Amino acid sequence: MPGGPHPARWRPGPGLAWQWQLDGRVDPSVDVPVYDIDGFENTAADVARLHRAGRKVICYVDVGSWEDFRPDEKTFPRSVLGATNGWQGERWLDIRRLSVLRPIMERRFDMCRDKGFDAVEPDLVDAYSDHSGFPLTAADQLRYNRMIAALAHARGMSVGLKNDLPQIPQLVGDFDFAVNEECAQYGECARLAPFVAAGKAVFHVEYKEPVEEFCAQSRRLRLSSMRKKLGLGVWRQPC
Repeated sequence: MPGGPHPARWRPGPGLAWQWQLDGRVDPSVDVPVYDIDGFENTAADVARLHRAGRKVICYVDVGSWEDFRPDEKTFPRSVLGATNGWQGERWLDIRRLSVLRPIMERRFDMCRDKGFDAVEPDLVDAYSDHSGFPLTAADQLRYNRMIAALAHARGMSVGLKNDLPQIPQLVGDFDFAVNEECAQYGECARLAPFVAAGKAVFHVEYKEPVEEFCAQSRRLRLSSMRKKLGLGVWRQPC
């Protein structure tokens, strides 16, 4: 609305270069228009500095697992904590429990908004396809992911669909961009085409594949692709 704090939601288009740094506070020296950084580890001042340099800034927040190192970890009831997700100190969440998880995620997204972020990257939105410790279905995941998208939009932020390739046809209309890991390694990048066809960015990384192996296809598909190390520090090798 005119005069409101968020007159228009950011809508990133295909091909935008980006930086993804989740390890520590952001290094603002990379000359790209989009930064995706940890929502807890970075401050409003960090976001403002990137904005002054003309960047858009995405707030990385885990919405699918509990992390024992986050300041709000005690707000999660034990009953919603499932199996480990393979990362130390992290356990899958029972995403069927919308009434329990919604207020926790609302507070996290409030934090992103209050720090000035333009968008949210909600991580681990494909628990139904993993060994979560709960009998989650694809329908459970769709319901949860749509709730997550609505929470971001209600706060004036755009939102990205992380991985979850099988549900792209159902969710491309709910999300403003995609974030993908390793679609080239697994021969799946063409499955992201609905986002590009809708004029929406696909922010893509590979960890093992050399750029010579995937950049030609990425350019053809209009993906925003780069190689990163798994720790997601500052280093990047863009297409």
